[in-house]
Amino acid sequence: DSDLSMRTLSTPSPALIFPPNSPGFQNGRGSSTSSSSVTGETVAMVHSPPPTRLTHPLIRLASKPQKEQANIDRLPDHSMVQIFSFLPTNQLCRCARVCRRWYNLAWDPRLWRTIRLTGETINVDRALKVLTRRLCQDTPNVCLMLETVIVSGCRRLTDRGLYTIAQCCPELRRLEVSGCYNISNEAVFDVVSLCPNLEHLDVSGCSKVTCISLTREASIKLSPLHGKQISIRYLDMTDCFVLEDEGLHTIAAHCTQLTHLYLRRCVRITDEGLRYLMIYCTSVKELSVSDCRFVSDFGMREVAKLESRLRYLSIAHCGRITDVGIRYIAKYCSKLRYLNARGCEGITDHGVEYLAKNCTKLKSLDIGKCPLVSDTGLEFLALNCFNLKRLSLKSCESITGQGLQIVAANCFDLQMLNVQDCDVSVDALRFVKRHCKRCIIEHTNPAFF
Repeated sequence: DSDLSMRTLSTPSPALIFPPNSPGFQNGRGSSTSSSSVTGETVAMVHSPPPTRLTHPLIRLASKPQKEQANIDRLPDHSMVQIFSFLPTNQLCRCARVCRRWYNLAWDPRLWRTIRLTGETINVDRALKVLTRRLCQDTPNVCLMLETVIVSGCRRLTDRGLYTIAQCCPELRRLEVSGCYNISNEAVFDVVSLCPNLEHLDVSGCSKVTCISLTREASIKLSPLHGKQISIRYLDMTDCFVLEDEGLHTIAAHCTQLTHLYLRRCVRITDEGLRYLMIYCTSVKELSVSDCRFVSDFGMREVAKLESRLRYLSIAHCGRITDVGIRYIAKYCSKLRYLNARGCEGITDHGVEYLAKNCTKLKSLDIGKCPLVSDTGLEFLALNCFNLKRLSLKSCESITGQGLQIVAANCFDLQMLNVQDCDVSVDALRFVKRHCKRCIIEHTNPAFF
């Protein structure tokens, strides 16, 4: 019985999250963040709550001068809980080992809405198992308070760890497993099936993930299971380079509430995949298809169907997009705020002109490495987009100081200007600095400082 009670009241050691020889354990002090460089194998240990000192009632000890109570111990419980709320996972585990009062406060359910673990060598599967077991103490087998799990960069995370989360955390709303390349479609299926409130999912760098659905045979059954929908609104699949149009079709059919979708470097996506996306996901506000080299002007025609809902678009290094695609976006997406078209060498002054005249609320524009954009295009920007705050012209060979002066004279709120590898004079840079006092200029002119 005593062993059982010890297991029930056990506290995960900080060594579960960081090995003893890591910087977070030097001199008995912890780091202020949960990130730390680890060198050795992570040790998983479980500790019981600190014991209470007991004395026999018949034994009278010699009176000793009582130690002065530490200032922090004078704080009420609610103040201590507020302080603990700023601590990361490993620090909370460490605080639970100080004394019995701290143990009880550190495991207040309100402090465990988020679990954040980082590190390449951490045994994250075991860590998640021990933590969820402790959090399920008051509500057997269920962590009702846990809403966010961030284990980005934990390369030892496997499907087993995600299955633990899926089984124990039905109220999960946010999951980030970026860089965990051992995660597969099966693990993602478990999470989205058992966590109906999941809204934010980051699987960037998980190269084995090819689709997200409520059916295991996703490639065959595109209709959601029993009419159910996945409530995901934010989905980051950057560097999921195995993702294809069919997988994107499945995702779109099941995740119709998407508002933020990032497909950077998903190199197998084509215009057909974007067509599927626009059929089901009509509420997308932010979309990135950077480095998707098969996306062309036809894909932009599909994206333009989002109309005024689209606020953020990244098409960097999509070499098949020209002025034609930009005209589609500019004509229908008049409320666009951010556009990254770096490396789209087919864009010229005509595309910039159409963009400037139709998207007058544009705040951030990147047209770096577009050699056909000149001072003429900058003039159209300056005369129409007065709210422009960020402008990148890196490696634009046709840009001169005259174009920069026109921009500076009209866009007073400019905060960032990138003119690296551009042939602009020192006088032009000084003119920009004089008219846009808060502007940070990134340049390669050694005479200007």
